[in-house]
Amino acid sequence: MADKIALPVQLVQPDGRRVHRPDYAALVSDVDPARLRALYEDMVVARRIDTEATALQRQGQLGIWAPLLGQEAAQVGSVHALNPDDYIFTSYREHAVAYCRGVEPAVMTRMWRGCAFSGWDPSTVNMTNPAIVVGSQGLHATGYALGAHLEGAEIATVVYFGDGATSQGDLAEALGFATSLTAPVVFFCQNNQWAISEPVRLQSPTPIAARAAGYGMPAVQVDGNDVLAVLAVTREAARRARDGGGPSFVEAITYRMGPHTTSDDPTRYRTAAESEVWRARDPIDRMRRLLEREGLFDDAFDARVQARADDVAAELRAGALEAPDPGPDELFDHVYATDHPLIDEERAEYRAYLDALTAGEEAVS
Repeated sequence: MADKIALPVQLVQPDGRRVHRPDYAALVSDVDPARLRALYEDMVVARRIDTEATALQRQGQLGIWAPLLGQEAAQVGSVHALNPDDYIFTSYREHAVAYCRGVEPAVMTRMWRGCAFSGWDPSTVNMTNPAIVVGSQGLHATGYALGAHLEGAEIATVVYFGDGATSQGDLAEALGFATSLTAPVVFFCQNNQWAISEPVRLQSPTPIAARAAGYGMPAVQVDGNDVLAVLAVTREAARRARDGGGPSFVEAITYRMGPHTTSDDPTRYRTAAESEVWRARDPIDRMRRLLEREGLFDDAFDARVQARADDVAAELRAGALEAPDPGPDELFDHVYATDHPLIDEERAEYRAYLDALTAGEEAVS
């Protein structure tokens, strides 16, 4: 018999009405009108970042981009639950998390443009750069969390991944290590229904969150398009980690409204009818309806949010277009933490090769 799990936690319905859930509502009782507006603004800005980066890719300025369209609430709600010293490990779609964490828009596209190995210094925002190898970040997060725990740091470590990553061995090993060693890590799964062209029903016949029971780990499903519900459950999981309670598993039920990446065509494997169902659950529209119901949305606020989104988009575009191309020698930088004779030898050989090419071109001219 399949493992049972409670219905997904929800605090705001798609029409903006609040849901009576005293247990989880208490976890966000401090979210006042200003904080509600801030959550909405961050989601709008995140979507604007996404559309601007997608446009840059279509214009040939980025090699590829992994859109987050539709997943704004899952990312914004969860990152707002964290403390500045909590540490985040991401996959390749957490652009909203990066923005809320303080990553400058101008550096967000450097890796995707192919002019740098990474975008930002992780130590400045306590968040890693995108992990392209699916599921690998689960082990990285677990190891970091264990190390922090052994050093006495009272922090939570959060790792983001998609439903497809739950079929990877790296993540299975991370879940096992985390429970066995009581590592303070929150496993945050954004179940966006599709692992490229494979639907989640083929990925797992049971709720993904139910898998956590096999590792002895508490788990919860949450409406991933409800930013307040995501904030509540992530706060609970992060608090458990900081207090020494060990790991937790959060499955945010959401939907990837766009392609897997800009090289993907989702119309080849999913129907327009399915997309329409999820469009009615749009996380930004839901939050706007809540604000309207509670008298917190007006033209002035809307204009301010849109202006902020435009400013961030302009920063992102300028950063992408003005990013300098790396020099040939930079290929050998950061391979090791310290100087290495083999790398020095390879660098010298490559320089000699380039010098020979230059000499040949000058001789021909």
